[in-house]
Amino acid sequence: MSARRTLGASLLFLLLCHGAVPAPLAAVPDGRPLEDAVPQPVVPKLQREVYDELERYLAGRQAATLHSLSEASALPAEFKAPFVVQTLHAPWVGMTAFERHGLRLASLAQSGPHGLPELIAAMGEGPMGERMGRVVAPTDIAPAPTEKEADIQVAYIVAVLQQAARLREQALRKLSLADRQFLFDHAASLAEQFTPQVSGSDERAQRQAEKDRRFSQLVGERLDSASLVAAAQVLAHLSNDEWLSRAQESFQARRPPPTTIPGITGDILLTRSTQAGLIVIGGPGPNSYELDQQVALVIDLGGDDRYEGLIASPATVEQGLSVVIDLAGNDIYRAAPLGLATGRLGIGLLVDRAGDDSYELAPGSGGTGFAGVGILDDAAGHDQYRGARLTQGAAIGGLGLLIDRAGHDRYTSTDFSIGFGGPLGIGAVIDMSGDDVYQCGEGAPSSYNEEEHPDAKPGDPLFQYDCFGMGTGSGQRVFPKDRADSSLGGLAGGWGLVIDVTGNDRYRSANFSQGAGYFFGAGIMLDLSGQDDHEAARYGQAAGAHGGLGLFIDYNGNDRYGSTGPVYNGGAAWDRSVTLAIDAGAGHDVYDLLRSSGLGLADHHAWGLFIEEGGADRYLVPQGMGTALNNSLSGFFDLAGEDDYATVPQSGPGQRGNQRTLVDPTGALFQDR
Repeated sequence: MSARRTLGASLLFLLLCHGAVPAPLAAVPDGRPLEDAVPQPVVPKLQREVYDELERYLAGRQAATLHSLSEASALPAEFKAPFVVQTLHAPWVGMTAFERHGLRLASLAQSGPHGLPELIAAMGEGPMGERMGRVVAPTDIAPAPTEKEADIQVAYIVAVLQQAARLREQALRKLSLADRQFLFDHAASLAEQFTPQVSGSDERAQRQAEKDRRFSQLVGERLDSASLVAAAQVLAHLSNDEWLSRAQESFQARRPPPTTIPGITGDILLTRSTQAGLIVIGGPGPNSYELDQQVALVIDLGGDDRYEGLIASPATVEQGLSVVIDLAGNDIYRAAPLGLATGRLGIGLLVDRAGDDSYELAPGSGGTGFAGVGILDDAAGHDQYRGARLTQGAAIGGLGLLIDRAGHDRYTSTDFSIGFGGPLGIGAVIDMSGDDVYQCGEGAPSSYNEEEHPDAKPGDPLFQYDCFGMGTGSGQRVFPKDRADSSLGGLAGGWGLVIDVTGNDRYRSANFSQGAGYFFGAGIMLDLSGQDDHEAARYGQAAGAHGGLGLFIDYNGNDRYGSTGPVYNGGAAWDRSVTLAIDAGAGHDVYDLLRSSGLGLADHHAWGLFIEEGGADRYLVPQGMGTALNNSLSGFFDLAGEDDYATVPQSGPGQRGNQRTLVDPTGALFQDR
């Protein structure tokens, strides 16, 4: 693999936050304004607490493990993110940068609509931004009109669409027409068939993997991602709250003759054909939109509306741009595949400013990116997101973002969703407030079933499902066709991220989730406040395998952690991976891993740490708590509080308990202070 591919791949969109909030900032449960809810970074502070202890007791083992981790850069995988490789060399440096950028994104997500262009430009400044080139914010955007005439508002919309279209075309200038069509068409195949592991004996899967590789090569080497992001910045001006208020007043004053458009019912106040597609302004009453046509922009002024089909999603290669802005009402969205806030060789932007909304998401929809940028921004209301695979802030070869700014929301999906970054992709979910429920899994049976419990059936306690979401970055490992060939290749993973700012939240997920990285992917999960319940399964809550990075931080609250098992939770690393699990603050937490193992566990040249900052905690953990095998380093640290270890095995020389330090020369440290 050439250095140009490793260090100069033109894509990976760094996560952007979207900032159109029509209402004043909400308050967190303790009365503070939401703008004060983002905490200070904790990784540097906790590094100072534990680094010297690791050097004191395990300096030699730590050096040997870091040397083994550094060798991962030579392993065959195309399009490795340089910062992932750097983190494998220097775990603390990488984890510090990932946390800081995640908190910065949380802070920027609180900005009003006036800050949106700056917010989008900032996405290239994070730890993985070097992969996309410098994003330069457009400086020649026409200012939003202050006049209230409808024709002036339409002229402004047309100007914005035209400029975004020019930037989108610039982004695609190195792609032939055939290449563009392939990227557009193969996005559907990725949404339906992407898998993190390809068997050498499965010829159909091998053919699919070759097409996946071509998709990544075109995105990584020929797509001008910086220009595509600039196009998204331009379109974001249409979500400006002040302008939307003026436009709403302008359009609502119109009394047009009855207009009929196939697939659209209800009052239509204005239509206009443009080179970018049709502009439709819907009235304040209930409307229905079947958007399986080339609609460039819909602004609906209110009412309980119904949307179906391709909603804020390009319908063809030629279209490229699609925007839906709904200003009010309890709306229902039923998406076609790759059909809601989907960036598919272009930009898809959906902004819903108010109401208790329902999103029914087919594969590839709900703030997703496939050679494009897809953004779903819901500003208010108690919302339901129900999705299949690759939904809700998911991306392969692009950027997918879902931001929910207020309300008690529910996110459900099967796999590769809710903050998933596949090869050359960044996918994120940012929820600003409310007591939310997240669920990912129970739809995709895991390959571990055949290996470990072939007789288990769905519903059995031993039956496992995959999630690969809820803050997971995953690549695609491809095994050779010839079993005698020991080589292994594939596509390195992207970045999956979940940030929940406030609220008492509940998380339920299957294998690979809640801050997990697989095959040079990076997964991050940050819960900034609240009394939360985190339940995962195999490889969860800061876990990694095969060069993956996993970071999980809960910043405060009396939290509960659980797992359906069977192994690897809470700072668990396997095969040259780096993971860090942190519960910060002085909350009284419960760790129920009776069906699993973890809290500082590493195997096969890996680095995995668990840090509990304080509080009177309870541990129900039969395996782990500072366990290392095969040239690895692990650590369990409880830094303060009188804790309950009653259910932890207490026989033998390795007794875990309060105010104890246990050193395993194989590379593990347990320390309770």
